[in-house]
Amino acid sequence: MAKLKSIYVCTECGATAGKWVGKCPSCSEWNTLIEEIVEAKPDKSASSKRADIVPLDKVEFDGEIRHSTGIKELDRVLGGGVVAGSAVLIGGEPGAGKSTLLLQMCGHMSARGPIMYVSGEESANQIKLRADRLGIDSGDINIVIETEIETVINTAKTARPSLVVIDSIQTMSCSEIASAQGSVTQVRECTALLMRMAKDEGIPVFIVGHVNKDGAIAGPKIIEHIVDTVLYFEGDAYLAYRILRAAKNRFGSTNEIGIFSMTESGLVCVDNPSAMLLDGRVASVPGSCVTCVVEGTRPLLSEIQSLAAKTGFGTPRRTASGFDYNRTNLLLAVLEKRAGYFFSNLDVYINVVGGIQMSEPAVDLAAAVSLVSAVTDKPVPENLIAFGEIGLGGEIRSVANAEERIIEAQRLGFERCALPISNLKKLNRSKYSIKLIGLSGVKDIAKVFS
Repeated sequence: MAKLKSIYVCTECGATAGKWVGKCPSCSEWNTLIEEIVEAKPDKSASSKRADIVPLDKVEFDGEIRHSTGIKELDRVLGGGVVAGSAVLIGGEPGAGKSTLLLQMCGHMSARGPIMYVSGEESANQIKLRADRLGIDSGDINIVIETEIETVINTAKTARPSLVVIDSIQTMSCSEIASAQGSVTQVRECTALLMRMAKDEGIPVFIVGHVNKDGAIAGPKIIEHIVDTVLYFEGDAYLAYRILRAAKNRFGSTNEIGIFSMTESGLVCVDNPSAMLLDGRVASVPGSCVTCVVEGTRPLLSEIQSLAAKTGFGTPRRTASGFDYNRTNLLLAVLEKRAGYFFSNLDVYINVVGGIQMSEPAVDLAAAVSLVSAVTDKPVPENLIAFGEIGLGGEIRSVANAEERIIEAQRLGFERCALPISNLKKLNRSKYSIKLIGLSGVKDIAKVFS
């Protein structure tokens, strides 16, 4: 009988160690090594097999084969559809709608061939109940309730489905590994076997991965390196919409996002996300300013709100939701030093409406305008939008895709646009019906209130 031994595996990078240490020697993360029981394999002499060598110009290639998922927003994030033989990992918070999205996708893609839906968490009755609620014709969707990965792969090779869905990878186990389901070793090996099956058989595989408390997919980071595409489903059960974002995509851009609305009949694509994000906006309230971010090829309008109140403590409080905390402190320092707006004795709160995350530097100007509006108690004009990057010298720098941002603001009925003067000089004003206000520094922010 093979001998069992203990090793310690890092949950972040997958590195192994013979004994427990507090700091991973590979990725330098603390308290990430966990014990795993593995089966020691007997030593074998080096294999005499050699791999086949094929010159690149002799490789036969008929072009990249993509198939539409039937869901426009999902196709956008994937880069145009599902590539044959690809492995896609999708993660998200519990209740975000991962299983719902994949089941809806199976309903659309079953028209081109049978689908194999493998579940290790739910029974066939539970999946059927959800399919009926979503109104999915499940005739060509074949349910497999199994947790042993070798059985799943052999079944897929025999049935030859057009698509395989694994829900979820944490419930799968490899019989050759002695550790429990969901362990670092099991998740890594099961993902590698599924990836090899996808490449050998040309069958696309979608893998659901649970996330840990930090929002990353549970298991070693190496499983994200194994697969072709990594998607994150942002949003929770308390929000009416979800954002699908690509963290990695070998077959397309990682800048595109998909926006969905959760309804009683499942996930619905949002065709006009800017109007959705601005829905319910209250006019003539100080501390509110609309900005435009560009996600891939899509401009999105969203509202930034700020509140400045007298602090009751010795050290003022700064809170940012949906906006970078360090960027908030930087903008406050620049406004105080370069423009004379004092926040040193005020608690400051910044919130991006709708719960989305804004990391693009182009939102600096709108955040600064909302902060000035909050501290002076002057409302920003309702029909104004602002975008631009702010430097430490107080200058407002140009941003990319200015024309697309202006066109989107104009389409939604905005009449004034505050932007960097360097961007304004490159534009033909006669093309736009919206009034363009060029700003060179933070001292010019007062112009937007006139």
